[in-house]
Amino acid sequence: MRLLLVLATIASVSFAQNPPTPTPPPQPAVPAVRPIWRCNLPGGTYQVLASAILSVSSHEYVVDGAARVTEVNVDTSGQLAVRFYFIEGAVTSGPGGLGAATLGKVQGLLTEAAERSGTDAWRKVVKSYPVTTHARTVEYRVAGKESLNRIFASASKCMTTGRPDEVTISD
Repeated sequence: MRLLLVLATIASVSFAQNPPTPTPPPQPAVPAVRPIWRCNLPGGTYQVLASAILSVSSHEYVVDGAARVTEVNVDTSGQLAVRFYFIEGAVTSGPGGLGAATLGKVQGLLTEAAERSGTDAWRKVVKSYPVTTHARTVEYRVAGKESLNRIFASASKCMTTGRPDEVTISD
């Protein structure tokens, strides 16, 4: 009996000094990968969380009667606006009666000269500070409407499904 009393005392003293460690509550699962929309272009890469895409739009407009712009905008909950656009001539005659065919030939020669010099200025966004520089605006220029249609379709799909998507434009 004395032995039992000694063992009980030792056990109670030991238990009082080292109480059992409580089990921590389970942590909520955190997704390893967040779904994003990514657009890879010759001028760079744009990516945004799928859940941040609020709207996708496409429209056309004419600038100074000389160029037709087709533009795709992806509006997000972030602070940056992104625009993807294609520019084409929209004139039937230019200054001094210069015809569209002549303007096209001049642009072709300039493009050829730029390619020979190793620059691809005709494929890049061109800005004239401060007239065309907009704070918090990211712009990409593409070579054709088909590229814009692919960008629009990919961004729209990502916005409506909330699932990641990616489009690569190589022109």
